[in-house]
Amino acid sequence: MGIKHSRRALKEAIQGYLFLLPTLFVLLTFIVGPIFYALFLAFHKVQLLGGQGFDFIGLRNFSRITVDQRAHIAIWNTLKYVVIVVPIQTILAMVLAAVLNAGVKGQKFFRIIYFLPTLTSSAVLTLIFMWMFNQSGLINEMLSSIGLPTYNWLGDPRVALNAIMGMNIWSTAPFYMIIYLAALQDIPDSLYEAAELDGANAFKKFMSITVPSLKPVTSFVIIMGLIGTFQLFDQSYIFSAGSGGPNNSTLTVVLLIYQYAFKNIGTMGYAAALAMTLAVIIMIATWLQRKFAQEESLN
Repeated sequence: MGIKHSRRALKEAIQGYLFLLPTLFVLLTFIVGPIFYALFLAFHKVQLLGGQGFDFIGLRNFSRITVDQRAHIAIWNTLKYVVIVVPIQTILAMVLAAVLNAGVKGQKFFRIIYFLPTLTSSAVLTLIFMWMFNQSGLINEMLSSIGLPTYNWLGDPRVALNAIMGMNIWSTAPFYMIIYLAALQDIPDSLYEAAELDGANAFKKFMSITVPSLKPVTSFVIIMGLIGTFQLFDQSYIFSAGSGGPNNSTLTVVLLIYQYAFKNIGTMGYAAALAMTLAVIIMIATWLQRKFAQEESLN
């Protein structure tokens, strides 16, 4: 009996791994393998063209980050982008969801309208915003039509990154709004009815019932926002034509990795070191957020 049972268990295990084999192959080939290869590159000076191959240089690629001024600018721009965009898009998404869940007239229409930016390609949205902020674009046309002076928005380092921030908040908040809308359906109406009997107004109900009930969803939204904002690339690339300008104001870590990996010769290893550093920063930020959320739930 024991032998039959062990054979059956072995057969089931083999069948299970056979079913998992395609997924495991994809994971190993396109996720796990590239991670280890990038880690390998980070400790080497890499010359992919010309046949020079790989030269082991230890931690020199990582120590170079500490003296690379463009890396410092890219990290600062990315951190500033994360610190501003993540809280605003999270709060905006929650407020929009609460408003659309309150039974306002035409809420289905507004849900569709608010969600449209999420359905549009980020490249297309970037081109639209570039046209709006162009010297001959919509914003300057509106300013000139009412007699106000125009401005070179995209050429000003103080404005360029802020324009990308505004565009991303506008385009990503509706996606998280849908997540909040789904979560709001699980909050019992009896809680709001009891709060009304106690004389609570709409703001007090929102702060005392809605926000605490949505803490697990908010934690998820913040983590997804952190991962997405730290990896900002396409909008910055299109805005600056790949340069990170004007004056490195839109240079992000991922854009800098791209420049070192594919535009500069012999710096693929340094680009891999930057990528590993960014991965560590994202993991630390995610861990801190999860730890903070757990402490809040315990309190």
